[in-house]
Parts: sequence; C-alpha cells; structure tokens
Amino acid sequence: MRLVLAFLALALMTACGTVYRDTATPIAAQADFDPTRYLGTWYEIARYPVRFQEGCTATTATYGLIDDDTVSVLNRCRDGSPQGHERQISGRAAIEGPGQLRVSFSSVPFVRAPYWVLWVDTDYQTAVVGVPSGKAGWILARTPQISDATRTEAEAILTANGYDPAALIDVAH
Repeated sequence: MRLVLAFLALALMTACGTVYRDTATPIAAQADFDPTRYLGTWYEIARYPVRFQEGCTATTATYGLIDDDTVSVLNRCRDGSPQGHERQISGRAAIEGPGQLRVSFSSVPFVRAPYWVLWVDTDYQTAVVGVPSGKAGWILARTPQISDATRTEAEAILTANGYDPAALIDVAH
C-alpha cells in the first residue's frame, strides 16, 4: 500500500513539490529518440528528491514493448538500503512524440505523468530524463555506476534544460 501511495505522488508531481529547474528555460526531448533501443533495464544513478521515491535505493526501471505506441514500465527499489525490502510498481508509458512519454500506473488510474528523455548517448547506455514542470529528473544508466566524464556530460544536459545539478542526490546500489 505504501508503494501505491508513493507512486500516486508521481502522478501529482506536476501539482505540488519542489521545482528543480528554471521553467523559463525551454526543455527539449531528444528528437532522434528510438524507443526500441531504450527497452530493458536502467539503473538510477542520481535523481532530484521527490516524495514518491523517499527511502528508495538500488532503484531500477525496466521497459518492455507492448506495441508501437506503448511501453511497459516496472519500477523497483529497495527500502532504505540496497539490502532493504523490495518495492515495485508497474505501469505503462504512451509514446507521445520523439523522446516524450506519458507514464501511468494501474494503481493510480486516470493520471498520466510526463516523462521526457532529454538525452541518451549514442550507445543507449546513459540517459537523462526530466519533466516539463521541473519537479523531477533522473540520470539513468545500463550499469549501476558511470564514469565521472559521463556524469559531467549528463549534468550538462540537465543544466541546458534549466535544471540545477547541485540538487541531485546519488542513488546507492
């Protein structure tokens, strides 16, 4: 039940919460985004603090193809530490445009939250995700750690989209 309530906050993040980006700065999803290359498991490297992920460590997101316009979503995390109790929630993401998805979870019907892929490297190994409201954002990778150079590149993408990288928190795996 706690996880359901936590992810309800995801749907409500556009209505309340801290804003981590200057919303006067235009936000741009990656124009040549390929959803099929994005499928699979991503590790959360860093995120902006959001209530629905409070206490989450060892966080992953796994995406699968449902059809040409829809992707399955399975979010998992460990409560408090990488050895903590696993929490998970499943949902769907509708592809609304290049790099622009709208996520919904079955436990939170009728609410769909924006999920924009702002950048993904050419090998689809590292990604930066944000939301137009600036109330959430993530650095994701195919592995639990990334190099300092890759982290710097990801933070530069956040900065270009109006985000403040200083507010990121690192995720333990």
